[in-house]
Amino acid sequence: MNKPYLSLIAQSLQVKEWQVENAVALFSEGATIPFISRYRKEATGSMDELQVAEIKHRIGIYEELDSRKATVLKSIEEQGKMTDELREKIEICVVMSELEDIYLPYRPKRRTRASIAKEKGLEPLAELIMKQDRTDIYAAAKQFLSDKVETVEDALAGARDIIAEQVNENAEVRDTLRRLFQHDAVVYAKVSKGKEEEGQKYKDYFNFNESLKKIPSHRFLAVMRGQAEEFLSVKVEPEEEAAIPLIERKIIRFASDKTQSVEHLRLVIADAYKRLLCPSLETESIHWKREQADTEAIRVFAENLRQLLLASPLGQKRVLAIDPGFRTGCKIVCLDEQGKLLHNETIYPHPPQNERSTAMRKVLTLVEAYKTEAIAVGNGTASRETEDFIKRIAFPHSVQVFVVSEDGASIYSASTIAREEFPQYDVTVRGAISIGRRLMDPLAELVKIDPKSIGVGQYQHDVDQGRLKESLDTVVESCVNKVGVNLNTASKHLLTYVSGLGPTLAQNIVDYRKEHGAFTSRAELQKVKRLGEKAFEQCAGFLRIPDAENPLDNSAVHPERYGLVKQMAKDIQHPLADLLASEEVRKKIKLESYVSVQVGMPTLADIMAELAKPGRDPRSVAKVFEFAADVFSIDDLQPGMELPGIVTNITAFGAFVDVGVKQDGLVHISQMADRYIGDPNEVVKLHQHIRVKVLEVDIPRKRIQLTMKGLI
Repeated sequence: MNKPYLSLIAQSLQVKEWQVENAVALFSEGATIPFISRYRKEATGSMDELQVAEIKHRIGIYEELDSRKATVLKSIEEQGKMTDELREKIEICVVMSELEDIYLPYRPKRRTRASIAKEKGLEPLAELIMKQDRTDIYAAAKQFLSDKVETVEDALAGARDIIAEQVNENAEVRDTLRRLFQHDAVVYAKVSKGKEEEGQKYKDYFNFNESLKKIPSHRFLAVMRGQAEEFLSVKVEPEEEAAIPLIERKIIRFASDKTQSVEHLRLVIADAYKRLLCPSLETESIHWKREQADTEAIRVFAENLRQLLLASPLGQKRVLAIDPGFRTGCKIVCLDEQGKLLHNETIYPHPPQNERSTAMRKVLTLVEAYKTEAIAVGNGTASRETEDFIKRIAFPHSVQVFVVSEDGASIYSASTIAREEFPQYDVTVRGAISIGRRLMDPLAELVKIDPKSIGVGQYQHDVDQGRLKESLDTVVESCVNKVGVNLNTASKHLLTYVSGLGPTLAQNIVDYRKEHGAFTSRAELQKVKRLGEKAFEQCAGFLRIPDAENPLDNSAVHPERYGLVKQMAKDIQHPLADLLASEEVRKKIKLESYVSVQVGMPTLADIMAELAKPGRDPRSVAKVFEFAADVFSIDDLQPGMELPGIVTNITAFGAFVDVGVKQDGLVHISQMADRYIGDPNEVVKLHQHIRVKVLEVDIPRKRIQLTMKGLI
């Protein structure tokens, strides 16, 4: 990668250039983001995953820029217009918009008003005007009359068209106006004619204006969606009175001159701005702002997804899961500790059947028969009623009851993955199984669903889908590798996200387990078909083997450091097992004695932390949550009520909270604390249990306004 690019990336991330250079080199060798951030800290100066991921993203941007440069250079060379100065300008360019400005005069065009004027031989007249001397332009224009140019005004209009195109293609003019648009442009929106009733959801934007620079991402995306759906008419531009003088200063040499040339240039500039520059830069500014808005929306979605994937697992417990419903009944499944389906059936405790007693007996029988330890109730239709029904059953032993998010469950139940897992069962059974497994291990279950379908973001369908997928895939990979994966029980889908594997190697691992039984060591991975040395390096540290002969195989210590750990044990004359079992033994190790060119204090500190808690799951344990007992619908809410709630979604403008009434309420960012909050994640996390107070209830619009002030 070019050195200027490395320098720019380093500056933007506020790190040293050598850190970026080493990260780029590791990527070129096939290293993954989790591997680099965990096992190559010395090379990168301990950059975290977000920094490493951003470097990878920037590499892609600059590779795209280089590709575009090659296209531009080839095009200009083929036209025979390349000069050394022009080539240097293109080669040192580091911003795509600047490159396009340089290329604009050379870009092949369709016939324009300027090209038609040139065909009529009016280019010399345009050049004469641009000289800005005291020539009699009207007299000069008479020399250009012909059968194609009938009048002096036709000649002058054609010359102005030629100059207007030159003004539009002037890189300095465009750069100056670009800055004006980015700093001073205003987003204007109004309702499209005849769409007043149909477009009520965009009512807030029927007569709207806000600074392009300051408009929050969610409002900008809302306005753009309204335009896309043809309910809003939108324009983005600064005051024309501010733009025209900026152009004049770049084009007119002596503004005080009253010559004919200057008079015509003023006409040209007004025309060039309205007809060419303003529309072009409006499109570019919308794209610029959209990129910013996309970045913010994707950041919010990615952070929510991270929190959802790292949600507290219940662990290996026997679970009875319920996908609740009224008319169609509640689908029940019984799962063993590994999430294997043991039994399924349907009960009808709610209207219209009201078979409440029969349903209670069935649930009680199943809980006893399958030694159920916890019950998972989906949070969809009839959720509160089903939870209340379950809690009225007198179980013979302690059974915890959890409400579990159903987001994306219907997508999973109809997917190819679900059909492969449970070909003999219908979507209702698969959905209930997914709910139960989500309680046991949210991460292992949610990786089977397209992240976009989980529904924890804002405007996810409006943003750049390629960037969104890249970001969400990175988050899933990060979470899977942060937690670690049991090599002998992980599904193909979970293994796919392990550093260095992917779908093919994940399937090969599953096939190997079927043929040879459980893995007994990490080293055995090298016997898996097509899993070579590089893949082993990338994946081994993130795979766990509980009860392995070598205890390090159930830790995050990488096999490349096993020799080092064994040397530590040998040096203090203790067996390896003692290092994992005793803090007093570990204190005898003098880490500085093991610093080398390859291994520094960051890696040694990680090794010691892992020896203290080998294979520890970084996630907290799932906790039971209970809604207010007397609140079931929005009609039960009154301003001033204090209620328990669960955070279901976090956006840039606040958090949505489930208080048990089938309609989430909004805690606006201004209602989250008695201090200024820049990001809702400063205060709340996804699925966090909180207390809120009802501020306002709008039953017709199904809107609930909540506050957390004074309740944290």
